[in-house]
Amino acid sequence: QVQLVQSGGGLVQTGGSLRLSCAASGSIFSVNAMGWYRQAPGKQRELVATITVGGPPNYTDSVKGRFTISRDNAKNTVYLQMNSLKPEDTAVYYCNAKVRRGGSSYYSDYWGQGTQVTVSS
Repeated sequence: QVQLVQSGGGLVQTGGSLRLSCAASGSIFSVNAMGWYRQAPGKQRELVATITVGGPPNYTDSVKGRFTISRDNAKNTVYLQMNSLKPEDTAVYYCNAKVRRGGSSYYSDYWGQGTQVTVSS
């Protein structure tokens, strides 16, 4: 079994910063792309940022220049540093990882439990 456990998040004022972490554990052979998604009330889940092994990060336009995604491959952990937060960033944030389990020949999607980020105006 594979688990993604998130930490971080919370309540912050406009212009503030938060850092999210997500660690993958379990029967892992390798981890390919990792990323962050978010879902605001009444809206569909949207991509925030993704990062592959050794590749450049990818961001949705609304967070470019404010958010930074990074990963620690040795720890199978992905981070999201969020600066200059705005009320419109308020959402539940989910991490995602494409994981190849031990004994498997393909990658599957796994999700974290979600964490609330609230930015007050």
